[in-house]
Amino acid sequence: MTDATTTTPVATLKMTTLDAGDVAAEATFWAGLLGWEVAHQQAEYAMLTGPSGAPALGIGLVADHQPPSWPDEGGRKQFHFDLACADIAATEAHALGLGAKLADPQPGETWRVLISPSGHPFCLTDAAN
Repeated sequence: MTDATTTTPVATLKMTTLDAGDVAAEATFWAGLLGWEVAHQQAEYAMLTGPSGAPALGIGLVADHQPPSWPDEGGRKQFHFDLACADIAATEAHALGLGAKLADPQPGETWRVLISPSGHPFCLTDAAN
């Protein structure tokens, strides 16, 4: 067995792409929440760049997009983002103002689960933790 921490990588993760029914709404939401730039946008696809200027998040159009469920009742949720923030309540208010929805139920006291405009769940966590 090979130790994965010492193996030479054969690939590098450069970007994560989210499926969406409305590319513009999803790109605007994530750019506003993360403070990233929308580097490219068209009807079918958008690309956001992170602080380093490298592509970091893609948004791809899926015409019949079915958002993941929260909680994951149908096995459609593949992953979610955990976003560290200095003030969870202020970040939650900002996200809601950008078009997020508060997930129901909330699973705990130390983080908040919200849903992006295209239905992707994400968590706000305390950056100090």
